[in-house]
Amino acid sequence: MPFKFSILPANSYMRPPLACEIFPGGVVAARREARKGSQRPEDDSLTFSHAKLPESAVTPGLKSANLADPSAVSSAIRKVLEDVGARRKNVTVIVPDATARVLLLDFDSLPSRERDALPILRFRLRKMLPFDVEDAAISYQLLPQASQQVRALVVAMPRAILAEYESAVRDAGFEPGAVLTSTIASLSALRASSPALIINRSHGAVTTAIIRQDDLLLHRTLELPQNPTLLREELAQAVSVALAYFEDTLQSQPSTIYYAGSGGAAGFGELIENNDPLAPRVRDLITPPAAASLPPGISAGIAGALAS
Repeated sequence: MPFKFSILPANSYMRPPLACEIFPGGVVAARREARKGSQRPEDDSLTFSHAKLPESAVTPGLKSANLADPSAVSSAIRKVLEDVGARRKNVTVIVPDATARVLLLDFDSLPSRERDALPILRFRLRKMLPFDVEDAAISYQLLPQASQQVRALVVAMPRAILAEYESAVRDAGFEPGAVLTSTIASLSALRASSPALIINRSHGAVTTAIIRQDDLLLHRTLELPQNPTLLREELAQAVSVALAYFEDTLQSQPSTIYYAGSGGAAGFGELIENNDPLAPRVRDLITPPAAASLPPGISAGIAGALAS
C-alpha cells in the first residue's frame, strides 16, 4: 500500500484529483483523470503544467514570511491549474519541506481520539520545535507498531506560514483541500515493495527518508550551505548518514537511491560524485511523460499526492 499522509486532511479521506506544488523557482500542477476501464489510481493519466517564478518569490523557512511576491505566486498557481483543466476548486497543496518539522515520536500510549491526543503531542513538542507549539498546525499519523509502544509521524507547521500558502491558493480562485510537505507527498509515488531510501533536494534543503511499505523509518531535513564546495560535502554526508542508518536498521544496503527534487537524478549524481561501482545507483523516483516538458525532478510530489 502506498504511504499516505496529510497535514490538513480534507473532509473526505479521498484526496482531490488535483494538486499543485509550490517551490523556489516555480509552481507545478497536475490533474488525475481515470482512463477508460481503469480500476487502479496508478493506471490513471496525469496532465501536468509548470510555471516559472523568480527564485526570490518563494523562500521556504519556519521563522519569516515565505512568499515575497504572493501575487506572482497566486498568478502562477491559477495559470497551472487552469492549464491542466481544473474542474474542481479543491486542490492538494504541496509545500517545501523547510516549511515544517516532521518528527517520528514514540509513546507508551496515545488516546484514540484526535482531540485528546493533540494536547499530548503539543506538550511533547514544546521543547522540540523552533517555533511556538501553541501557534502551530499539527497533524499526526500512527505508524505500524513493532513493540508495545505507539509510534507516530507528526508534522508541525507555523500557522502564519501555512496561512501564506493557503492564501496564495485561495487568491488564485481555489481551495486547499489538503496540505502536504514535498517529501511526504513524494513517498506515495514509490511503487517498490522492498524498503527504499528517498532523497529530496529543494534548493536550500535536503531531506532523506527511509520507507518500508506503509512504515516511515527515517525523515531528516537539513539546511544546505550556499557555497558550492560545502554544498557537495553536505549532500555527500547526508547520503552517507542515511545509508548507514538504512544498513543499521534493516541489515542491508539499498541497491537504488530514489531521487525527488531539483535537477533530477542525473544532476544529483553529479553533485555527490560517487564513483564507487558498488554504491547504490541514483534514479528518479518519477519520470513524467516527455510531453509534460517539466524540469527534471519536480514531478514526484505531484504524482504522489495524486496516487490515492
